[in-house]
Amino acid sequence: MTILGVDIGGTFTDLVSIADGAIRIYKLLSTKADPSIAFLDGMEALAVSPDAVVAHGTTVATNAVLEHQGARTGLITTQGFRDALFIGRQTRPQLYRLSFPPRWTPVAREDAHQVPERVEPDGSVLIPLDEDAVARALDALKTNGVEAVAVSLLFSFANPAHEERIREMAAERGLFVSLSSRILPEYREFERTSTTVINAYVSPIMARYLANLEQGLHERGNRTLWIMQSSGGIISARTARQEAVRTVLSGPAAGVTGAFHVSRLAGYDHIITFDMGGTSTDVSLADGAIRRTTEGGIEGWPVRVPMIDIHTVGAGGGSIAWADAGGALRVGPQSAGSEPGPACYGRGGQHFTVTDANLLLGRVSAANFLGGRMRLDEDAAWAAAERLGQKLGLEPLPLAEGVIRVANARMEQAIRVISIERGFDPRAFTLVPFGGAGPMHALEMAAAMHIPRVLLPRYPGVLSALGLTLADLVKDYSRTVMWAMNDALAEELAQGFQPLLAQARADLQAEGFAEETIRLEQALDLRYKGQSFELTVPIDDYDPQAAVQGFYNAHRRRYGYAREGEPVELVNLRVTARGLRPQPPMPRHPPAPSPDPAPARVGQTRLRFQGQTHDAAIYTRAALQPGHRLTGPALIVQEDATTVVPPGWTGIVDAWLNLIFEREPALSG
Repeated sequence: MTILGVDIGGTFTDLVSIADGAIRIYKLLSTKADPSIAFLDGMEALAVSPDAVVAHGTTVATNAVLEHQGARTGLITTQGFRDALFIGRQTRPQLYRLSFPPRWTPVAREDAHQVPERVEPDGSVLIPLDEDAVARALDALKTNGVEAVAVSLLFSFANPAHEERIREMAAERGLFVSLSSRILPEYREFERTSTTVINAYVSPIMARYLANLEQGLHERGNRTLWIMQSSGGIISARTARQEAVRTVLSGPAAGVTGAFHVSRLAGYDHIITFDMGGTSTDVSLADGAIRRTTEGGIEGWPVRVPMIDIHTVGAGGGSIAWADAGGALRVGPQSAGSEPGPACYGRGGQHFTVTDANLLLGRVSAANFLGGRMRLDEDAAWAAAERLGQKLGLEPLPLAEGVIRVANARMEQAIRVISIERGFDPRAFTLVPFGGAGPMHALEMAAAMHIPRVLLPRYPGVLSALGLTLADLVKDYSRTVMWAMNDALAEELAQGFQPLLAQARADLQAEGFAEETIRLEQALDLRYKGQSFELTVPIDDYDPQAAVQGFYNAHRRRYGYAREGEPVELVNLRVTARGLRPQPPMPRHPPAPSPDPAPARVGQTRLRFQGQTHDAAIYTRAALQPGHRLTGPALIVQEDATTVVPPGWTGIVDAWLNLIFEREPALSG
């Protein structure tokens, strides 16, 4: 059987095919107008067999929100709560700013309707649903051109009957419906409504994209399509159409999944992932396990579905360098993307980008880009540098070094956010770079952050696509209960989890997973009584005392202290269901006869670091074997990425063909 992973980013589309233990890769420019074109073209180039199981990471939902190009969306809520979405939490993103521009909202206020009904916190019905008012609201939304309707009624997580009835009435009118009782059956009115609205906003866009993609796949004989979620697990395309909000971090999540698998195989499970693509950089931290959160968001709107804890900054290979009003050099967040792309792509781009800067500094081989399938235009990069340099009073080479330093500073700050600011010492971790641009910047980043080791996977430029081939199917379930934790709660815990476990098992069996391939994980959202936010604590049994102790330990790790003996409150029950997929083999390779990498050396170049030019060897990654040792400065070229090795770094190839780099002791202090 063939397993195919396809990750579509803002600049490149990456494909990894695994069949009979052999890995094949392909990388091509993304097609912004219709991402499925590059997807299917890549499959043609790899000649993927018709029986391939396809797993896909997509930015369709992400881009729909960021570009405000989702479906026109309406909202139906309980009478008196129409403006809950627009009021929000009244938080101030900039504390001392006296005025703010109006916030973009995915629902126009005229498309927000309220209907008479009321459910009590215990699920009892206080006011029956006024179906005539619902009909009037739905007809008004239909007349206004609304395509999708978000339904978020008060306490519907305790009794979803009213929401389900609205769904039936909306379906009769041909409207897509997103119910809060299905998307996020938890308390906190604003966050539940926000998540439900974002799902309604992006799901029709995702449904149309997947319909086009599946048609193209069916024409080629491929029938099975999985979609990556933000949590690092896959879901069926059918589920992704209805719950597209779960894919807002689809691509970055696949990268973290792949990076953790590769690094743990090599013996490193405390890692910082560094995914630098063409448009953005995503960083995450794993301290023995991938860290997940339910407190994510996009464009300022809370999205409370489970997702990998990833921090993103607008710095990538295509990030545009520019001069601000004060004459200072800035980089990003605007990106040249794939159309037209950086100036050196020769596709009409006029802006000087991070990729252009790397080319001028010798850190990209113009002749070896994409394995030689795409030659870079050095003259165009020089011309773009000269245009920007005139505004800043800088020559092209000093300008290029400045661009790299500014971009690196933004990415260093991102690493600080997920490490130092959360109580983790970067010196205790291994940096795992990937993405097309990650290996070019990783060693300098590690030196700046005092990270002692860098692990470069064999295929860093397509690691997100590789992660797609490794992911299990994952579904998440939750329920708000609001119980005081005490020793007599064991029976209530067992009863409370039972419907969630039954639903999880039934859903995975419906997806074709046998009982022996299903794993169910249980957790509690706990907090001190009177606190506003919770910590998620996994449980193996229904022992309340052990759960409370687990909360104290988690609180101590997170905040540095715990008040043992203080009353603890249970807010939500959580179940994560995993359908285990066959893992493609990652074989060990025999060592080379000698540590000398001379057989992999293919040329000589000159690299510029900190104003000085150095002679450097060029190695081809495909010829490097386990045991080969390399010393910087050097350039390592391969089809999917280029690795820049500054002076003072030494590396060795391990049994899985990863490159493990460490800084020389004299330079690491």
